[in-house]
Amino acid sequence: MTAYVVAALMGVVGGFVAALAGVGGGIIFVPAFALVLGLTQVMAQATSLLAIVVVAILGTWQQRHTGDVRFRDAAIIGVGSLVTVVLAAMVADALPEPVLRGMFAVFMVVIAIRMWRGAERDAHPRPPRPPRPPGSNQR
Repeated sequence: MTAYVVAALMGVVGGFVAALAGVGGGIIFVPAFALVLGLTQVMAQATSLLAIVVVAILGTWQQRHTGDVRFRDAAIIGVGSLVTVVLAAMVADALPEPVLRGMFAVFMVVIAIRMWRGAERDAHPRPPRPPRPPGSNQR
């Protein structure tokens, strides 16, 4: 029974963070499933994928009112991911647990660094370059 309460709390936190930060919940769900509920890395990732479906549908439903959902981009990315998701799931299943967990951790760190650098660039944008005179080929 305690595991169900913990899972429900994880859903509340994951859903809130997903909607607030647009992370889809996986960044919260996968570590929580592995560390809190004791699932293997493969089970945590697979369970997270299913849990994210609900979060994504409801979050998209809410955001469509603001016009912020780019359906065409989402469809292109979705169709593109259909090509690789089955293969990636097979690879994840075949990898040793520590390797898969390490890959997930490295991925999260790389994304965090890229987000941080992007936030720094946004906070201190470069001044725009002056326009080039017509006919100028110099760079």
